[in-house]
Amino acid sequence: MTSTDYQNPYRPVPVRVFNRLGRAAQRVGSSGRLDVDKLIKHAKRKTGLSDFGDDGHLEALQVLVESINNEARLTPTGRIVQKSRLAGALIQRLRIQDLLRRHPEIDDIDLGPVIAITGLQRTGTTLLHRLLYSHPEIRGISGLEALMPVAATDSAQRAERVRKRRAMLAERTISYLSPDFMAVHPVDREQPEEDVLLLDLNFMSQSAEAILHVPSYSRWLQNQDHTATYEYFRRVLKVLTWQQPATAWVIKTPHHLEYLDVLLKVFEGVTVVQTHRDPRVAVSSFCSMVAHGRGMFSDHVDPAEIGRHWCDKTHRMVEWAMKTRAETPEGRFVDVSYYDLIPDPMTQLRRIFEVAAVEFDDEAKKLAEQYAAANPQNRFGKHNYRLEHFGLSQQAMDEAFAAYREAYDIPFE
Repeated sequence: MTSTDYQNPYRPVPVRVFNRLGRAAQRVGSSGRLDVDKLIKHAKRKTGLSDFGDDGHLEALQVLVESINNEARLTPTGRIVQKSRLAGALIQRLRIQDLLRRHPEIDDIDLGPVIAITGLQRTGTTLLHRLLYSHPEIRGISGLEALMPVAATDSAQRAERVRKRRAMLAERTISYLSPDFMAVHPVDREQPEEDVLLLDLNFMSQSAEAILHVPSYSRWLQNQDHTATYEYFRRVLKVLTWQQPATAWVIKTPHHLEYLDVLLKVFEGVTVVQTHRDPRVAVSSFCSMVAHGRGMFSDHVDPAEIGRHWCDKTHRMVEWAMKTRAETPEGRFVDVSYYDLIPDPMTQLRRIFEVAAVEFDDEAKKLAEQYAAANPQNRFGKHNYRLEHFGLSQQAMDEAFAAYREAYDIPFE
């Protein structure tokens, strides 16, 4: 059973000691602030490269770093992890740009059919993603690739070893810092990961506001044009295809729900799968995930603030998505209810593949059934959460999501 004491995050003893030492160092003059210029210089020095590409990512990085420095209240451990994460993204941009320069033919690659899974967080998107990924002809972003799209070597075998070491370290770090987070959202380097990790390469994704208190960055992000970010994301998928060919792709993140119009514009012909679940449950479950995530990096976790922010944001996500869908010709969307997916996932897979024009033969069905049998619900522990933990009420949720619930005939759970 996961903890609901969000304001007192779990801390291993060595981490508590390190944080105390880090705070003492700050008191005697160490600022502990992240610095964009230093991150850029580090990435250039690490790679020997200098071209990051020019698509607005630098402004986004500056806004994000300023918000982290002024609002996130990171622990010394949190600062180290976020510094590493941001520096890693810059390093990947340099390597991707260098690869595109050396192999311009990558931009001509056809990704083939693309299935995009989206929906509110905690509505079955991860399960559906991994079931689709089990199809032998479907390519996804592996956990290894999400952390390191381009390794610092042209040897495919060595690149795989480097990626595995990086992914194993990330998985063990999360498990060490927050065992409860692994119960809420199991991380598996052998399974596909969310596209949001590639959108992070442009520093324009929901991931920062999910793991950090960065309200000024969140407000800025909401008012930006995300077209360049999605175009860069498509280029990175082509880079991955060039490294490991594919005939079809499955991508997934709840982030797409907020920018369906951009997704449909950049990925022409994409089949969008939208999952649905009682918003009372989906939002409270995700707020719990956010609280556990923020607790890894800060001693200051405010459940009520998390509830307000994500109730408003998820409401905006479904409203904008409904508007986009009303303006889009029929035939591009497949709706999947959580309450149909859990008891009978094979029927839902068959529906999706039929719309996407991908064959779902006996072998594909067998592989999907094997994954489902090997990964039952709650195998990493039972997730414990309630709306009131985050200052939310059933009445307020029902009023906010009434139009969405009616539009997709979503039951109360």
